[in-house]
Amino acid sequence: MNGERGAQSPADNSFLHPTGPSSAAALSPMIRGALVTQLIYVAARLGIADLLHEGPKTPEELATAAGADAPALYRVLRALASLGLFAEAVDGRFEMTPLAEPLRRDVEYSLRGSALLYGESWWWRAVGTLLHSVRTGETAFDHVHGVSLFEYLGRDPEGAALFNQHQANMTRQDAGAIVTAHEFAGIGTLVDVGGGHGALLAAVLKAHPAMRGMLFDVPSVVEGARILLADEGVGERSEVVAGDFFKAVPSGGDAYILKDIIHDWDDVRAITILKNCRRALGSNQSGKVLVVEKVIRSGNEPFAGKLTDITMLLVTRGCERTDVAYRELLATAGLRVTRIVPTQSPASLIEAVAAS
Repeated sequence: MNGERGAQSPADNSFLHPTGPSSAAALSPMIRGALVTQLIYVAARLGIADLLHEGPKTPEELATAAGADAPALYRVLRALASLGLFAEAVDGRFEMTPLAEPLRRDVEYSLRGSALLYGESWWWRAVGTLLHSVRTGETAFDHVHGVSLFEYLGRDPEGAALFNQHQANMTRQDAGAIVTAHEFAGIGTLVDVGGGHGALLAAVLKAHPAMRGMLFDVPSVVEGARILLADEGVGERSEVVAGDFFKAVPSGGDAYILKDIIHDWDDVRAITILKNCRRALGSNQSGKVLVVEKVIRSGNEPFAGKLTDITMLLVTRGCERTDVAYRELLATAGLRVTRIVPTQSPASLIEAVAAS
């Protein structure tokens, strides 16, 4: 009996795994996803893509330039090469691949800041505490660090700079799709509420030379916005204002845009922000509030917003919402949704006007 059992092939054990070994093969790399995150983080932190952009190098050359142990770095590079990030040549040197290009610092669609954020220990610890959030409904980040994400960033300038790089990276990926999806031409002044360093505002202003812009964010962020807007050549058409969107939003805008802001907060706080935008519109009946978020879709198809929603569960007190939820949220704030426009990115643009 024991001998017969030991002689069975994997296929013979399919009664234990009804979907068979092919499902295990598909699931296995998902289980190891944390290793991939850390591999990419190490490459980003050591600046490997920037070093290889200069030309192929041996692991020893890379280790000397990056301040690393050559044998250990080789093992990391070999693993990354198996995933398509970098490639090992027959002479033992490593070289760039197209997939590794976004890990460079100076490319337009750099993801280096995002790779660093997701691998940093203070972020990593919160992600590793998802089970606590699922069991309690509490925010994992608050549980691990004793403060909220934004309080933490207010105390850690380096962490805040990294977070803002990540936000700018994400916005640059979406900006072109947002500019294409919405007709901004009739807007004289666009106010970017919680606009970070201004990547979205810069993209809209560059597409509409007659438009003026105002970026509104907390004092610790706006200096970086001045620099980016100037570097993008739209500084003269931009005003940067510091403040707290829970208290008030500057008046005088023809439209107020909020990208990846509402999903950071629970309904009560989200409604407060939206009410302040409605108040800033005043009697401007043609004024608009534009909310850019990953609107959750029904069904089981892959959608980036469903994973972003888990990030919100982990690190903020917010969530991603459905179209129905956004309509209800905006209505409570005194705004009426006129349309929800999908874009070529995962983000949708929700257009709303004053309800009365």
